[in-house]
Amino acid sequence: MKPFAYVRAADVDEATRAFAAHPGARYLGGGTNLVDLMKLGVEQPSALIDVSRLPLDAVEELDDGSLRVGAAVRNSDLAAHPLVRDRYPALSQALLAGASGQLRNAATTGGNLLQRTRCPYFQDLSKPCNKRAPGSGCGAREGVHRDHAVLGHSEHCVATHPSDMAVALAALDARVELHGERGPRDVPAAALHRLPGDHPEQDTVIRPGELITSVVLPAARAGLPSAYRKARDRASYAFALASVAVVLRVREGTVADVGIAFGALAHRPWRAERAEEALRGGPATPAAFARAVDLELAAARPLRDNAYKVPLARNIAVDVLTRLTPGAAT
Repeated sequence: MKPFAYVRAADVDEATRAFAAHPGARYLGGGTNLVDLMKLGVEQPSALIDVSRLPLDAVEELDDGSLRVGAAVRNSDLAAHPLVRDRYPALSQALLAGASGQLRNAATTGGNLLQRTRCPYFQDLSKPCNKRAPGSGCGAREGVHRDHAVLGHSEHCVATHPSDMAVALAALDARVELHGERGPRDVPAAALHRLPGDHPEQDTVIRPGELITSVVLPAARAGLPSAYRKARDRASYAFALASVAVVLRVREGTVADVGIAFGALAHRPWRAERAEEALRGGPATPAAFARAVDLELAAARPLRDNAYKVPLARNIAVDVLTRLTPGAAT
């Protein structure tokens, strides 16, 4: 047992002050990932700053029609919220695909975004892992990497980000609101997580001590046809082998607006900007969808044992795009 301090914060400012006062601290929400990593010895925080009881547990409709989701909103509550199910179905579907009911009842919106990779080399202290121990090497590159990245990886890390929710938020153009010692700021959900580069130990662009306070779902994407599809080894709850979130607006057979994000292919949710650019203003046909997705996935660099992810991601993306097109056969 590693000793650590415990602080239950009463408000956001107290939480950030407590974090600053304890070098090596971690914020504690639902604890569904952090506590597991503490048991494995991967995380050894000096203090846990409990933010689970902060007044950040509401879903609020803003004047412009957007939705602000508090960071402490439980995944189960968010998936079942009527406005989320009606206006942003891809988000509800992603949450329901992400974990069992018991875990959804505990996991929070902010914690879901901050969960760490499930790479077995990261979780095993006896194995090399640059994300856990910078400079130790990446055991997965030449080891077991069937579930690992095909896009955006580096020689230092081939891990993937495990969140389903984050993929949907990227496609929906959501923004993540943060609060730290310098005050509040927000970043696009699609830019919250980093590619590994030379510093795979840095999962996100969040500054030390900053706390996720909420996620804002934009009014511009509200009510548009959207969906999330996840391919996995078993039908019960498992991490994705490949996944896709799509938002699609079609007018008179032409793609008027589109958002596409892939999951389980990279160190972060992969916003398919090349595919989106190729589709906007063009025909909403399966052939056009296939060409655009192929253009995006041409950047893939599969490892020895995970090349199957490229056609898998292609097929589910084209299928979801096709099914969201008005008049498509289902």
